[in-house]
Amino acid sequence: MKLLFAWRYFKSRKSTNAINIIAWISVLAIAVGTAALIIVLSVFNGFEDLVKSLYGDFYSDIKITPAKGKFIQLSPSQILSVKKVNGVRGLSLVVEEKAMLVNGDCNSIVFLKGVDENYDKVNGISSQSHIIRGDYHLGVVDTPALVLGVGIENAVCVDPAFRGSELTIYLPNRKASNFNSLDAMNAYNVSVAGTFMVQQEFDNKYAFTNLSFVQNMLNLPADEYSGIEVAVSNQEQVDQIKQQLQKTLGDKFIVQTRYEQNQSLYSIMQVEKWVIYGILSLILVVAAFNMIGALTMLVLEKQKDIAVLKAMGATSNLVQKIFLNEGLLLAAIGGIAGMIVAIIICFLQLKFHLVKLQGGTFIVDYYPVKMYPFDFVLVSITVLLVAVLAAWIPSKKASTREFSLKS
Repeated sequence: MKLLFAWRYFKSRKSTNAINIIAWISVLAIAVGTAALIIVLSVFNGFEDLVKSLYGDFYSDIKITPAKGKFIQLSPSQILSVKKVNGVRGLSLVVEEKAMLVNGDCNSIVFLKGVDENYDKVNGISSQSHIIRGDYHLGVVDTPALVLGVGIENAVCVDPAFRGSELTIYLPNRKASNFNSLDAMNAYNVSVAGTFMVQQEFDNKYAFTNLSFVQNMLNLPADEYSGIEVAVSNQEQVDQIKQQLQKTLGDKFIVQTRYEQNQSLYSIMQVEKWVIYGILSLILVVAAFNMIGALTMLVLEKQKDIAVLKAMGATSNLVQKIFLNEGLLLAAIGGIAGMIVAIIICFLQLKFHLVKLQGGTFIVDYYPVKMYPFDFVLVSITVLLVAVLAAWIPSKKASTREFSLKS
């Protein structure tokens, strides 16, 4: 009954057109605020998903590193125990060290990553979507080849298409007695097989080659590595697999999931999302002021109706709920309309890429969007709370004031 009263008050003609105008303005403001929240959160979700996919192509599902020092010795039995953990789909052994690449007057400091033949099973760097020039080919210990980030390729002035060119790679000599002497660095000529592009942070930092070559250059024994990178069969079980690996290997190893390897990045992304949500919620606060004005004027318009209801035995609580429902009705109409508009806009953006990104240097050339049900629930709750708070003041006044039937 309360909702019926609210609906009749909403659609009935008012003595003053200003009441209708203010009511529709509040509905429009709620619709705009709702649509803006859904669209911006969806765009943020799209960028977040894109960034996660890029980082996911570079970082493995789980990474195992030494708790102390840079390198770890792994026996065949330890490697086998990792493989036998339920949910482990594959693993790759890696050695990582800083190196210098020199090509005449061009040079660059890089993080050189030596990987085994299984690396493409735990990492997406070898896919054709990331290899933009040349091939993913790492050579062997005697004839190593490099796959460079596009930023490093520019820094060392090399073109993978020109196979005749070579770089000189310098790595620290761990057996050197004097690190200021000429024998402090090991040098070797290597060819460039290909260039990858994932994300600027990686493109300007990493180069890949085969594992045996890096071990040989660093004078490492065959069973010594920087870590193990692991791929899992089910992403939803990655935390359980991590715990099992930690239990299997012991406290001499650090086991991290992909998100833990980039915890600061993902934490910042979550904070940014909540900040955006808070800022855009201010649009709904503005709509709340319009709603307060519309309901206050409606209370004055319907003062004789209120007097009749009370004369017929209606309680103050019933009168208050009628006008609370009026506020919820305005919010529901605006909120639903805003969500429909947001869905249409997001669908058109996904289908036709209407809004483009400027510059042409991004992985995608349009604003990515991704709608999550949680965002719709969150925005619905926000609209509901704003409507209740906005309708509370005029509904409370309507229930406590005494109106007379006399004109």
